[in-house]
Amino acid sequence: MSAPTSQEPPIVLDAAWSDRLEELAAVAIRRGLGTVGDRLMAEVARATVLPSAEMPADVVNIGSAVRYRDEVSGREHSVSLVLPQNVDIDRGRISVLTPVGAALIGLRTGATIGWETREGEERRLTVLEVTPAK
Repeated sequence: MSAPTSQEPPIVLDAAWSDRLEELAAVAIRRGLGTVGDRLMAEVARATVLPSAEMPADVVNIGSAVRYRDEVSGREHSVSLVLPQNVDIDRGRISVLTPVGAALIGLRTGATIGWETREGEERRLTVLEVTPAK
């Protein structure tokens, strides 16, 4: 999986989730899910961490509803970003421990980032809209 590069957009993480995200990444790496675990760990390491009360509403956070565009296919997708135990594909809830979930966390509306599918295909996505968790 592609590691973030210096050309990737800045990301912001909620202090309430940053330690949990790092733990999830470490567990994923230990369980042999190194590619997505490595990506999430790298994103946590490069993030600016803010107190929950200071999190901008247009930043993808755990529980956020996100509309994004796959820049390769041009298709738009709407998902909610959740912890692994709350995944529900039928309801559009995707895990932060998926390639696209790890790419989305911490991005602001308008940001574009590269990510790699589980099949090794390089993709780019652009965040079109973020609705904070309720």
